[in-house]
Amino acid sequence: MSSIYLEELSAVGAVRFPDIPLYQGFGAPLRLESDLRDCEVTYGEVPKDLNGTLYRCGPDRQYPPLIGDDIFIDGEGMVNMFRFENGHVDYKNRYVRTARYKLQAKHRRGLFGRYRNRYTHDPLVGDCNPGTANTNVVWHAGKLLALKEDDLPYELDPDTLETRGRYDYSGGIKSVWLSAHPHLNQVTNELLTFAYQAKGDGTTDVVYYVIGPNGKVKHEIWFNAPWPGMVHDFAISNDHVIFPFFPLLTDVELLKKGGPFYTWHGEKETVVAVVPRYGTADQIRWFRGPTSFAGHMMSGSTEGSKVSVDICLSRGNSFAFFKNADGSPVNPAEGAPHLTRLTFDLASNSADYKTTQLQDVLCEMPRTDDRYQGAGHYRHGYVLCRDPKSTMAGAGLGSLGHFDLRTGNAEVWNPGADSGVQEPCFAPRRPDSPDGDGYLLVLVNRVAENRCDLAIVDAQNVKAGPVAIVKLPVRVRMTFHGMWVPQEALENRRFDVVRRN
Repeated sequence: MSSIYLEELSAVGAVRFPDIPLYQGFGAPLRLESDLRDCEVTYGEVPKDLNGTLYRCGPDRQYPPLIGDDIFIDGEGMVNMFRFENGHVDYKNRYVRTARYKLQAKHRRGLFGRYRNRYTHDPLVGDCNPGTANTNVVWHAGKLLALKEDDLPYELDPDTLETRGRYDYSGGIKSVWLSAHPHLNQVTNELLTFAYQAKGDGTTDVVYYVIGPNGKVKHEIWFNAPWPGMVHDFAISNDHVIFPFFPLLTDVELLKKGGPFYTWHGEKETVVAVVPRYGTADQIRWFRGPTSFAGHMMSGSTEGSKVSVDICLSRGNSFAFFKNADGSPVNPAEGAPHLTRLTFDLASNSADYKTTQLQDVLCEMPRTDDRYQGAGHYRHGYVLCRDPKSTMAGAGLGSLGHFDLRTGNAEVWNPGADSGVQEPCFAPRRPDSPDGDGYLLVLVNRVAENRCDLAIVDAQNVKAGPVAIVKLPVRVRMTFHGMWVPQEALENRRFDVVRRN
């Protein structure tokens, strides 16, 4: 080993993560890439009609943060892949080699400061984009893309997960980044997506794109938000897209002083833009309502003049890792989310909208049968939730929930003591199966054993628990989002879906 290398290593220092709860126990960075052929099946049998790939994505710190302040949504993107073939399941995980990842690998240390605050980075960062590609993975137009809302997508090889590079849709994207929450219409094979603060930090510019099945931009609308805030997710209906603007705002002057990227302004109302799916900016209808917040949307519907969206809504700040602007403590009770329907009447001259709570169960990370996303007549929704029967003090959203939107019924599967679940993904039994006819693929955190299982659950009998359990000998640090891609869609580079009413 050369003396020059030893001197560089000494200057950098040994890798040591801060001794804080974020990096302890099940949340400790894994920093491990692995391959496992033929995972062990410890319960039941993997359904033979499940052939395809489950992709999941989440943050996994490559190096300790540059400064002690940190939040769990930061960290390099780690993509996890489960490939199903005739009852067998293979597992693979890889880091996304973003510009940030490669720069830190070169210098063997963390170089990026507070979350999304470019004024706190090490000078070595220069103009390197800080995007981590750690939030979502989507398959569209024959490309597998890893997403984070402060960068453009990164294309990955769908078989090896090798990073191919940043992807801008052949120059068709004019915003500086794209949302991590696009919505895919599996009937038309169109991808609906957007960007907020689309011209840079603190701007009010919003752009909405429809990307066709050929991967080219098909439609585009630019408009201005009421303030420079977070728009983490949006919703689609059969005829509209819905953008809620909650009062989690970016203050550039605060950033320059080293402050957080977002702060909560509870004195502001909620503002919602209802946009025709293929319309123009002058056709947008604006609505206003009480202060509220939602991180994620389930789906939307347009029936006549009524547009509705089902979201996990709270009365206050649910993202408690972003503090209140006035310095007051975040109120957990106000941040408790419930599945709620917002209804907007386009025939009315009023800017008000109707709010209806659909379930008493605390829930987040809502999903649907992806084939019915934005179809206007979807019935089944799936969530992470708090088991209403749990007697444990402080029990979190560690159970799997199924809501029947037609009957109002709810059922819950609790994975047991010292266990919790990650966001479910839906896999249909067949391309033409009715809404909700299929399986939920759910990572289960076995905290006491410091590893995970992949549970396969009948999507219409959630309370019965798994029909099969695939054991992992490793821990999958908490992932955010992902999707199931049938083998036919991988081979054909498109989905062939027929919806049934």
